[in-house]
Amino acid sequence: MSVQTVVHLNFRGEAREALEFYAGVAGSEPTIVTYEDLGAVGDPAEAKQVMWGEVAAPGGFHLMAFDVPAARAFDRGTESFFVSMRGQTPEEVTALWEGLAQGAEVRQPLGPAPWSPLYGMLTDRFGVTWVMDVAVQH
Repeated sequence: MSVQTVVHLNFRGEAREALEFYAGVAGSEPTIVTYEDLGAVGDPAEAKQVMWGEVAAPGGFHLMAFDVPAARAFDRGTESFFVSMRGQTPEEVTALWEGLAQGAEVRQPLGPAPWSPLYGMLTDRFGVTWVMDVAVQH
């Protein structure tokens, strides 16, 4: 059996913009299905919002996202999760870092750490905190 874990991000009306941004960072295209596309419109104002979205880039960058409908409770919370992205080379981690850093708050600049030759943390313009490093063989 093979299981893959994928980060699923929840938004309130920002999922399309976030998916397009992340796809651009990863050099990919987003897949976006709206509530209208699936005939699941509860509120006409939300018809064009994302019911199911995904970015799956050839290099392994993979996430999913949707817009939580107004009829459901939604609270982004404080420090409720980090997205951890581990790359094989400093070059691939640096390229993704530079894309995600656009409009972000850098919480830990990308640089050497005791456990990795390259580590950094930032909170992007959508409030998602990314922890990024280069994998080390143990």
